[in-house]
Amino acid sequence: MVELKLGLIGLDTSHCKVFSKILNDSNDPNHISGGRVIAAFPGGSPDFKASATRVDGYTADLRDGLGVHIAESPEEVAMSCDAILLTSVDGRVHLEQFAKIAPYGKPVFIDKPLAISLKEAQTIAQIAELHGIPWMSGSVRRYADALNAALNRENNSNITGVDCYGPIEFTPTQPGYYWYGIHLVDVLYRILGTGCRSVTAFSENGHETVTAVWKDGRIGTLRGNLHNGTHGTLIHREKVSEYVDTAADGLRKYANLLQDILHMFRTGEPRIIPHETLEIIRFIEAVNESRDSGKTISL
Repeated sequence: MVELKLGLIGLDTSHCKVFSKILNDSNDPNHISGGRVIAAFPGGSPDFKASATRVDGYTADLRDGLGVHIAESPEEVAMSCDAILLTSVDGRVHLEQFAKIAPYGKPVFIDKPLAISLKEAQTIAQIAELHGIPWMSGSVRRYADALNAALNRENNSNITGVDCYGPIEFTPTQPGYYWYGIHLVDVLYRILGTGCRSVTAFSENGHETVTAVWKDGRIGTLRGNLHNGTHGTLIHREKVSEYVDTAADGLRKYANLLQDILHMFRTGEPRIIPHETLEIIRFIEAVNESRDSGKTISL
């Protein structure tokens, strides 16, 4: 198998270092072969603390520790690589950065959130279609080993509902659930799939819940915990309910995600289809609207 030359755009998230180490370091316990990060563009958002305070450190780590060439522009990365990981932590810049590299026709993974509005997400999808670019976006939380095991059992009966919980934080530059809430939403969609009909969000005195109703009547709930850092999911089936610990496998979930990314890079077939990702963005948009208005929002 020919090793793919991979590029990174956005060195302001821990994901860029974790991805690079799993791919480039054969001694890493989660190492997977088939791709190597060779070039990266730092990027960074000066008005977003989570970006501005980390970009220099991660740039140094990749350059000095993993031998990654630091490029001057996203276009330089696109020219030198077979495929691209767009890892900028700031969802506001994804459309602009994607538009710069799209003319090169390379497959792209865009880290969560794809965008911070449905309009921007749809524009990304339109640009990708124009240039014939395979793309995929998603949260690493949907790739937890325990969740994979629960959904892949031969005796897996029909799922009737899901209750997800996990930590939630809010930051002005990534409105509402676009920041930490997207992890909960992605796990919910991994289990129930597309077809959400409506969402109702509740937010008061540090309590965050969402009730979502699917077109076939299934119900999914989210609970965001401001001071509780644990993750978990309760999957309800026709005859039994099962608890799934989505935080138990450490960094293994990143390797699982990378396996699907490399599959998409090689085949052009994303295992998270664009239609699902666009619905997730619409879902988050509706949750944010419901939090503000107190009303049930139809998708």
